[in-house]
Amino acid sequence: MGYAGRYFRRYHPGFVAAVACLAVESVCDLAQPALMARVLDEGVGRGDVSVVLRLGLCMLAVAAVGALGAAGRNVAASLVSFRFAADLRRDLYAAIVSMPAAVAGRFDPSSLVTRQTNDVTQVQHFANGMMRIFAKAPIVALGSLGMAFALEPRLALVPTAVVAVAGGILVLYLRIGMPLYAKVQTGTDAVNASARGFLGGIRVVKAFGRFADEEARFDEVNTALADSGRVAAQTSAAFGPATTLAANLGIAAILWIGGYRTGAIPVGRVVAFISYMTQILHALGIMTNVFSWLARAKASHARIAEILDAEPGAGVPAAADRAAYPASAAASSAGAAGPLSLAFSDVGFSYPGAAAPSLRGLSFECEPGGITAVIGSTGAGKTALTRLIARFHDPDGGAVLFDGRDIRNMPPAEARAMVALAPQAPSLFTGTVLDNIGWGADGATEALAAEAARLAQVADFIDGLPERYDTMLGRGGINLSGGQRQRISLARALARVLSRDRTILVLDDCTSAVDALTEARIREGIRSLGTRATTLWITQRVVTAMRADRVLVLGLRPSRRAGRSLRCLPRHTRLPTGRRR
Repeated sequence: MGYAGRYFRRYHPGFVAAVACLAVESVCDLAQPALMARVLDEGVGRGDVSVVLRLGLCMLAVAAVGALGAAGRNVAASLVSFRFAADLRRDLYAAIVSMPAAVAGRFDPSSLVTRQTNDVTQVQHFANGMMRIFAKAPIVALGSLGMAFALEPRLALVPTAVVAVAGGILVLYLRIGMPLYAKVQTGTDAVNASARGFLGGIRVVKAFGRFADEEARFDEVNTALADSGRVAAQTSAAFGPATTLAANLGIAAILWIGGYRTGAIPVGRVVAFISYMTQILHALGIMTNVFSWLARAKASHARIAEILDAEPGAGVPAAADRAAYPASAAASSAGAAGPLSLAFSDVGFSYPGAAAPSLRGLSFECEPGGITAVIGSTGAGKTALTRLIARFHDPDGGAVLFDGRDIRNMPPAEARAMVALAPQAPSLFTGTVLDNIGWGADGATEALAAEAARLAQVADFIDGLPERYDTMLGRGGINLSGGQRQRISLARALARVLSRDRTILVLDDCTSAVDALTEARIREGIRSLGTRATTLWITQRVVTAMRADRVLVLGLRPSRRAGRSLRCLPRHTRLPTGRRR
């Protein structure tokens, strides 16, 4: 069962309570025309005032009970729908955050935002409407037919025909309208993607003066969305009057039959039939809206289910394929003693949909507690190393080993807790400097953040800010320079190292925007960590690699360009050119 079934089980008491209140309200509405018929035929027609007063009080009592049912229905529907939407947004967010990179790559970020906001709102509105008015429509329509047959079976054929015709119209509308509203949601994705791309690169747009091009691109997707919405709205507008016409023709037929057979059918029953036809007309109007909202909600439901019902283990090798890499005896006996080791064993990896593998047959071991530098040409697979270590992806073959354990045999949270990552493109968040550095360690104090900032050579800059570690940063660190962003991101990774005894520190060219002198000081700071961290430093600077304990040269194989080779050189190996690595 999909996610809808899970939420129904969670909220079915409130849903049942809302529908029960709605049923009470509907029964009261259905009873009113029958009571009115008796008032006219038994009271007014015979001049019996006592009957009019007695039945009039009954009508007032029925109306009061119906009002209480309506109030209970509104309260229950509001509580259930808003709680349902809050839980759905939370679960959807959690599913997106925990989604494997191989699965997340299938979705555009703007589409994920639309599903998190617009699609959830569409489903919420439908759930709220279903409990408030949508479920009432079939109850009233079928109940009116039943009351009509009880009052006068000969006239009941008219509303039966009306309901049958209207039902066919609504089914046709659903078949036509569903794809149209799905297209509207896709158009909303495109508008969000265009706006997100413009806002994310607004500085580049300004630098190159490409406002006209961006406006044209946005106008194209915006016009497409408007056209899709217009076609869907026009379709809805065409089917609504069709159902109203069918109901009004039924009312005209009842009046004609009642007038033609004057005396055979009491006036009160004719009035009651008109009331029931009016209720059927109202119910058909509601059902038209129901199908309109259903078309929107079904399209949104499918898009949300695509996230919530996605297979979380897609692309992860089976346990049998990982059995060849159990924890080594040395690692098991050592426990938590000594620095954490990192090794790659015959690793192969390809990005989903890539024409060639990024890594093939890759084996190496970092010096525990030391600095291992990785250099190589662009596209050689250096960033793929960091993504495998952080378990953003899993290797297609071989294994990544922490202390001799295949990290695929660990829960992702456990494996990632051992890794401190500083990427080349830092991601800073709206919040204080302390909040951003504190991401690296739960409950990080200002003292810990200050020590991490000192090692990252950003402490002097932070101390010069108006509110120091309480200074607010814009989203993405927009109010900082490139080097400042990189050093705060590095401080975040170092905060994790300082908060743990054994960590793998992965630096993905994270000092590319830092001058050589500052980088040398950062390197000294990392050296001072001792055995706390086993460092893998991806860099393009030969000077940085020369200062490492071990250098790994990653590059394309001349004879087989689809693969990657890795050479592990000691620190003072002399190459033919005379340079030392």
